[in-house]
Amino acid sequence: MAEVMLQIGGHQYQVACRDGEEPHLQKIAAMVDGKMVEARAAVGDMGEVRQLLLAALLLADELIELRKAPLAAGNGLDSSSAPAELLEQLAQRIESVVAKLENG
Repeated sequence: MAEVMLQIGGHQYQVACRDGEEPHLQKIAAMVDGKMVEARAAVGDMGEVRQLLLAALLLADELIELRKAPLAAGNGLDSSSAPAELLEQLAQRIESVVAKLENG
């Protein structure tokens, strides 16, 4: 069993993984860290737990949209407007999540 040190949200975490999986784990940790940066930019400074929650929600939302993409590809949508529409939907979702977090 290998161990790898991950840097996420300005903090270090030591995580165990299978031998040889260290680069993959570092890559996905970098994705989470990037989403934490996005979350902080979108809603300002918040606690680490809330940043991680919002980062996880952003990643899950991105995954759902990517899973839908093959279905949407053949439906005649204007591909030049889809990213702007997607960003607007994502912004609305983020605002909703932040409102719930601030009230809860």
